[in-house]
Amino acid sequence: MFIQVIQGKVADAAGLQAVMDRWVDELQPGAEGWLGSTGGFTDDGMFVSTVRFASQDAARRNSQRPEQGAWWAEAEKCFDGPVTFFDCPQVDIWMQGGSDRAGFVQVMEGHTSDADRMRELMQRYTDEMHRMRPDIIGATVALHGDGAFVQTVYFTSEEEARAHENVPPPPEMVQAMEQEQSLMDDVTYLDLHQPWLVSPRG
Repeated sequence: MFIQVIQGKVADAAGLQAVMDRWVDELQPGAEGWLGSTGGFTDDGMFVSTVRFASQDAARRNSQRPEQGAWWAEAEKCFDGPVTFFDCPQVDIWMQGGSDRAGFVQVMEGHTSDADRMRELMQRYTDEMHRMRPDIIGATVALHGDGAFVQTVYFTSEEEARAHENVPPPPEMVQAMEQEQSLMDDVTYLDLHQPWLVSPRG
């Protein structure tokens, strides 16, 4: 899997949502290799979207379509300033991965000093975490640049996520979780209270 992250401050949220909906209706049928998109707006007006493709080549082919270029020229007008793109060629799936059933999505962006170790620790207690946090459906972890990561976590609902976030982990998990946290810095949390979740039709 390949993930492209799109992010920027929004000037016209309603207009951008309309343009995104039009992409699904008109351009999605020709987007070969597109696996789905997760996006939304934060409380401070930031838009972020993680767009999943089967491969980097599939993402490149989509970007090169003339109709995609024309569509983006229209979408770009809805932003207040520059838009950032992160191409993430290395993607890991945690638990069930992404899900269009999620009622709440949290995007974590940051840097890690040891990406391989962070990924190993994250996968170590998957079953235990699933039992402890039934509100977590799954996540994708996308790496780009020098240790930069974008982790997109899917929850059943925000209410259930907040209710479970302070549940103490089993003793055997504490050390691994502390080690994982120690490998991360400059972490930013982007809460999508009303996530935009789409996958290929049919």
